[in-house]
Amino acid sequence: MSTSPFQRIGVVGSGAMGRGIAQLFAQSGIAVRLYDNNAAALASALTSIADTFGKLAGKGRMSAGDAAAARARIEPADALGALAGCDLVIEAIVERLDAKRELFTALEAILGDDAVLATNTSSLSVTAIAAACRRPQRVAGYHFFNPVPLMKVVEVVDGIRTDAAVVDRLVALTRATGHLPVVAQDTPGFIVNHAGRGFGTEALKALGEGAADVPTIDRILREQVAFDGEGFKLGPFELMDLTGLDVSQPVMESIYRQFYDEPRFRPSVLAAQRLAAGLLGRKAGEGFYLHRDGRQQTPADPTAPQVGILPPVWVAPGPRSAALREAVAALRGVVQDTPGPTEHALALVAPLGLDASAAAEGLPAERTVAIDMLFPVAPGQCRRRTLMPTPATRADYRDAARALFAADGMPVSMLRDTPGFIAQRVLAMIVSIGTEIAQQRIASPSDIDTAVRIGLGYPLGPLAMGDALGPSVVLEILGNMHRLTGDPRYRPGGWLRRRAQLGLSLLHED
Repeated sequence: MSTSPFQRIGVVGSGAMGRGIAQLFAQSGIAVRLYDNNAAALASALTSIADTFGKLAGKGRMSAGDAAAARARIEPADALGALAGCDLVIEAIVERLDAKRELFTALEAILGDDAVLATNTSSLSVTAIAAACRRPQRVAGYHFFNPVPLMKVVEVVDGIRTDAAVVDRLVALTRATGHLPVVAQDTPGFIVNHAGRGFGTEALKALGEGAADVPTIDRILREQVAFDGEGFKLGPFELMDLTGLDVSQPVMESIYRQFYDEPRFRPSVLAAQRLAAGLLGRKAGEGFYLHRDGRQQTPADPTAPQVGILPPVWVAPGPRSAALREAVAALRGVVQDTPGPTEHALALVAPLGLDASAAAEGLPAERTVAIDMLFPVAPGQCRRRTLMPTPATRADYRDAARALFAADGMPVSMLRDTPGFIAQRVLAMIVSIGTEIAQQRIASPSDIDTAVRIGLGYPLGPLAMGDALGPSVVLEILGNMHRLTGDPRYRPGGWLRRRAQLGLSLLHED
């Protein structure tokens, strides 16, 4: 029996989101009235939902009786007025402020004063939608993710004039469906689309700087990054090709503009140009990758060069020098134990947030190569290693470094000189934006991590990710990048700085 605080739910819009929302509530034992001003679209949605219930029964995920009962709970509404008697109506229509405001104004003339109005918007202001209503206190955001029945997190968005009891009832309703509610204040992007700015946007920034090509950046973030053995399932450009640039680029631009051009969210002209060219991704057959018959065409990973005799290796002192020396020795490199590199030695540096040129200060730049030590690089402890020479590094020393770190068969990515490698800068930005969401009290730290981990499929939420890397490490990466580039997008925020200084978890509330 349903424990829902609502007895009859109306859903307006029968597209992918609307039909998914209707299916979820019907499966949860709640009566639903589904309306669409396009009768053919409504009929198609009802057929699709019935087919879904049939497939679930066929796979043994629900009984035939439960499937029939769930389908019977969804009643088509032939007019908006048929939603009278619903105590909650959720809109899932076109993402246009004027359309949503017009709909809610019309619903207020139909529904009782105690009925709740919820918007499934992902990018518009809940407060602005509610402003057109006679009773804005009954309007809240109720943002589901696609596909609704499978994506187990829901953002309950508290508009400026939303009644607290409305938020509480939507939280209870979400729990009654078996989904996880997270409460967010009404800010651009709420939690998930806000927090998601770090991954793709910073990868585009690195691409725009010529640090590496698209497949290299994707491989690094998919394979070098590992939190308890788990990394990102897709690289950022693979993800943008899957989502479609016609979806992701407008979101990047919208959130940037809504935050009055906050540098952390600055989009890339590269994505805008590709969108203008129609290179949308899989749906167009070409995006950042070519797609043939539904398959991504990925260039082969470059192989390491063959080097006859490797030079001796000198490791610059630092917090990770012992681990790096052990890794070099395990790969059968000859490690020099001298105060500085001898005349023919390869000098290895392991900077955080710096480029190889800055890290090579005082060293022979023509023989210096940087290695990313954010994650372990020893044999058996990694799936990819990342190297970065200075512009002055000689080709023979660059090749020697690559051959050394590929000696156990592990793939090695070689970057052009750039601050923060790839993994460091992207992860630091993910953490940075997550801590700013916490600092602004948009949501609780635990809700931020839950929403991002489930909503975006990250291995960890941004705050737990920062804790795993070490808040002081993230602070050093951002601080060095900010100092080196002068770009305010990398400025560390107060939430991160204070917790790093005090040795606290980034999940620590105050």
